[in-house]
Amino acid sequence: MTTRTDKHESGSPTLLNWAEVEAYIKRAKDAFEPYRQSAVSQRIDFLRQIAREIDAIRTDLIEASHRETHLPEGRLGGEIDRTINQINLFAGVLEEGSWVNAIIDTANPQRMPLPKPDIRQMQLPIGPVCVYGASNFPFAFSVAGGDTISALAAGCPVVYKVHEGHPQTSSLVSGCIERAARETGMPDGVFASLTVAREVGVQVVTHPSIAAVAFTGSFAGGKALSDAAAKRQVPIPVYAEMGSINPVFLLPDQLKLHAEATATALAASNTLGAGQFCTNPGLMVLLQSPDTERFLSIYGTQLEEQTCHAMLTPGIYRAYSAGVERLKSIGALSLMGEGKNSELAEAAVPVAFRVSGSDFLRNEFLQEEYFGPASIHVVAEDEAQLMEIANALDGQLTAGVWCTDTDIDAFEPLFRVLEHKAGRLIINGAPTGVEVCHAMVHGGPFPATTDARSTSVGTQAIYRFTRPVSYQNYPDRLLPVELRDGNESSIWRKVDGELTRKSL
Repeated sequence: MTTRTDKHESGSPTLLNWAEVEAYIKRAKDAFEPYRQSAVSQRIDFLRQIAREIDAIRTDLIEASHRETHLPEGRLGGEIDRTINQINLFAGVLEEGSWVNAIIDTANPQRMPLPKPDIRQMQLPIGPVCVYGASNFPFAFSVAGGDTISALAAGCPVVYKVHEGHPQTSSLVSGCIERAARETGMPDGVFASLTVAREVGVQVVTHPSIAAVAFTGSFAGGKALSDAAAKRQVPIPVYAEMGSINPVFLLPDQLKLHAEATATALAASNTLGAGQFCTNPGLMVLLQSPDTERFLSIYGTQLEEQTCHAMLTPGIYRAYSAGVERLKSIGALSLMGEGKNSELAEAAVPVAFRVSGSDFLRNEFLQEEYFGPASIHVVAEDEAQLMEIANALDGQLTAGVWCTDTDIDAFEPLFRVLEHKAGRLIINGAPTGVEVCHAMVHGGPFPATTDARSTSVGTQAIYRFTRPVSYQNYPDRLLPVELRDGNESSIWRKVDGELTRKSL
């Protein structure tokens, strides 16, 4: 278990060269077999000890992260709580045990015309996983975030690539995982946290011992990793969560009755944390009407009252500022609201633009994400154009509809279209705020992610790092304990098509 975040006198982190990185990957490979065969109780202890170690240094973590990311201390404290709860949730999944999806089809030697064999199936870990941390969540989507913890829960060692936006925070959290690994007797190499140049970070994907990749960040970054993995002699899955504009449809009866409350809620969501959420509502679609004009006016006023916040890194600030200037230069867009400039360095000024439905449909680039508190409001001329806009949308992490029961009856086809567009569908709620639970899907069709069949949040995230294996006619003593006749752990299993906890 190794972390390298030493600093030169200049304050820049020491970067590992490729030979050093290869050595850590080899240790992860060597750790895989003993780690996957370790007792489930040991992995549970490991995860829970990570949570305890993080909680023990929360003050130091908040101070370091606040200094590196400019995020407010209250937000960071809440994110630590979320991270700890997420770790303990996965420990609970392991403790309950049924996550392995044990399936047993018992033998029937008398079956005609051929005897039926005994076949049993469950999920097994796939090998070392490389995780790339996010800029905007220094805890929940970083060193001990959902990607790392779901991989460790599955039985896979993790090689973590430190995000350059918060190296000291990453070092502190890495230390928590290392101490937990030593305390609970995990094999050497089960976790490594590496500070490397970007080109070396991409090169990690090509190493034959890496079995999967998890990434949270930009489209360019995720696509580069996905392309590199596809060129390997043995391709591997890349689970890249690359962002989204998270369209929100605002239906007529909702705006007639609740224009002010809806505008207030969405403006707050769009500007939360300087808009630096992958679930930030960046596109709003409305039907032309006096109620729509009222909503847009209220929304613009809300922006003017928003306080500007410093962005996470200088690079993110520069990209956001350039994106806003680009939008301002487009003749089809009109500025409908803008926050006040701040004296804070690298502070994001919230902006909102208006565009007609026809112009939106003619300009595909208006679906690009602008990471920050920017929004585009598309005014459709009629219901047919609103549906055309819905059908033209790219893949998204979320899609929302603000509506009344009357709207639901009138726009039922819209809800069916959106099922094909996003991983999470929301009615009358802001997309920011991703609940960590069993049913959550934080994913979606390309270009929101590289694999719409998975999620990076919630307990289903564990299946990114497992594969199903069938055992045919295996003697009981050779089977994994979860598939043996006795069902010692009393987990739920599907036996001959029926769920049961009974032994055979």
